[in-house]
This record gives sequence, structure tokens and C-alpha cells, in this order.
Amino acid sequence: MPKPLVFCVVGTRPEAIKVAPVVQELRRFSDEVDTLLVSTGQHREILHQALATFGLAADEDLAIMQHGQTLAQVTSRALEKLDALMERHQPSMVLGQGDTTTTFTAALGAFYRRIPFGHIEAGLRTDTIENPFPEEFNRRAAGLVAALHFPPTSWARENLLREGKDPSQIFVTGNTGIDAVLKTANSEHNDWYPEHSGRVLLLTTHRRENWGEPQRRIAEAAHQLVEAFPDTLLVVAMHPNPQVREALYPILGAHERVRMIEPPEYARFVKLMQRSDLILSDSGGVQEEAPALGIPVLVLRDTTERPEGVDAGTVRLVGTDFGRIVSEGTRLLSDEKAYAQMAQAVSPYGDGKASERIRYAVLRHLGIESEEEAMWI
Repeated sequence: MPKPLVFCVVGTRPEAIKVAPVVQELRRFSDEVDTLLVSTGQHREILHQALATFGLAADEDLAIMQHGQTLAQVTSRALEKLDALMERHQPSMVLGQGDTTTTFTAALGAFYRRIPFGHIEAGLRTDTIENPFPEEFNRRAAGLVAALHFPPTSWARENLLREGKDPSQIFVTGNTGIDAVLKTANSEHNDWYPEHSGRVLLLTTHRRENWGEPQRRIAEAAHQLVEAFPDTLLVVAMHPNPQVREALYPILGAHERVRMIEPPEYARFVKLMQRSDLILSDSGGVQEEAPALGIPVLVLRDTTERPEGVDAGTVRLVGTDFGRIVSEGTRLLSDEKAYAQMAQAVSPYGDGKASERIRYAVLRHLGIESEEEAMWI
């Protein structure tokens, strides 16, 4: 009798990082289950780079990206190619992570084929389906068809219960991103800016809702902070999107204490976060990862689907308002007590065992008993 086959579908760098520990964990049980790692290629080069950090490569690369595609074109190409792959391999389960177009199409494709879908990092919600766009729609839609929900926290679980999801299908696991970041932080050498004896301020910004004027305000605020604190080096990890770069370069590119760098591969980015004293970011992954490393984060968004960090005091929402970014950044860079309160707050996102919990629930759904880990709740 053939073994069950699990598809693990990724499309972007954050998905690759968060799904990699799950793939590794499932492959520990290769006598019981086969695991196929599928890439849609939504962020092709940096996705492959992230997978390589974990010793992984995509078993199937659908290479959907074309220059200048609309969201509708990305969606239709991913769905068509995933459907053909599902028809060929007949998986027993499909796993997707988070809120990307890849995850939405993986969930929809599995639903059309009547294949159980497992949603990693389920239950994150904001108050409106428009924000963030299109991610809020993607994760809500994936949740509609999921057979297994893997919320990272009890708050995310409560969101799913309010939507009427079956409690027996919900497993609070912690966040797989914490599995990845802790393993990487403990295994890599840090060689970022040894010549700089002062503090490092890290900026990452890429979200679609911040394109244009909001990104220019962010850049102006970061420029003001690096000017106000002469011991500070500002490092800008540049997203490859041209619209992001066109907003940031004219404001920050010429400053002597600003380093505009290409996106580091995952392991080096973890070490860059560790080297940093403060992070300004609109990234969901950074909101989770940096607190696990004891680094305060100012979130460059008006809302977040990760309020646990705000409640715990590890991150603070500042939006894209110039004055608020500058005032909050100044407070943390000048008030040792305020800084310590954020840096020493306990991360609410997991203990590094989320992938083990997901493996247990997936195999049990497939009729296979394996080692159990107590849920994160």
C-alpha cells in the first residue's frame, strides 16, 4: 500500500522560512509519509535562497512569475499549475502557510480536488478585509476550506472559534517562524559591521499598502533618527520591488551612516536582527522573530494581525506617520528603561516546537500515530 503524500506549498521567502521546519519534521517520519515540497515561484530567487539555508530545495518549481503580472494573473497561473500537479500526484493532504496568493490558491486547488488542506499560521485577523490587501482576504479564504487549522496563539484560536470553526480541527502550535529563527540564531556566526562600535537601527519595508507616500514618510523618519543619534548606523534591507527602492534611495542613499543592502539570505538576516538594537519594519515575520531575540520592533503599520506582541510589549504599532515614528524611535534610543521594558518582554509566539505539533496533527489526520508534543496554550 503506498504511503500518504503531503504537499507543502510555498511561494514567497517568508513562507519558505516558516514551512521549512515542517518539511524537515515530516521527513523525519519518511517511513510513514512522503513529503513533496512545491514552489509556485512567487518570489523565486529569494525563496530558493531561504530554502537552501535549511538544506532544502523545491521538488517541484512551478515558475509562475512573469514581469508586470496582476494579482489576478498570479492567482490564475498558480491555481492552474497547482491543479495539474495535484492531479498527477494525488496528495493525501496539502499544507500552506499564512496569507499569500500562493496559500490562497493552494487551499482553493485542494478544495476543488476534495483534498484536505492544513493551514499553518491560521486565525490571524484584522478588522477589515481590505487591510492588509490582499493578505487579509487570502487567509480568511484559506480558513474557509481548511480541514486542519494551526493557529500560532490562543488569540488566533479564538478568532477561528468566533467564525464557527470546529474546535476539534484547531491545534494551537506556536509559530513555526520561531522554530526557524531560534535554530538559526544558535548555529550561525555573526559578522555584521564589526567595525561599528555603536548601535544599529534596521529598516525593512515592503508592504503594498505602504508603497508611495507612506514609504517616503518612513524614509524621512529613519533619516531623522540616524541624524539625531550620531552613534547609530542605519541598515536598510532593500526589497527587490522597484517601487520600494525608488521611494527609499533618494532620501537615504547618500547618508554616510546609512547602508542600503540587498536582502540578505535568511541565516544572515537572523544574525543582522541580532546585531540590531532597534528594528523598524512592516514585516509580519519580523514582528514575531525579533521579540524571540530580545530586539524591540516599531511596526510601520496602522493595524496588525499579530496583536499578541503589542499586548506583551515586545512590539509597538507606529504606522507611517513621520512624527510618531521619530518620537517612538527617539524614546527607545534615549530612554534605557523604556528600551529594557520592550527588550526583556517575553515573546508570545512560541517555544520552537510548532513544527513537531503540526507533524503530529497531520499524521494523526492521515491515520498515523506519532510522538506527541503538548499544544502551545
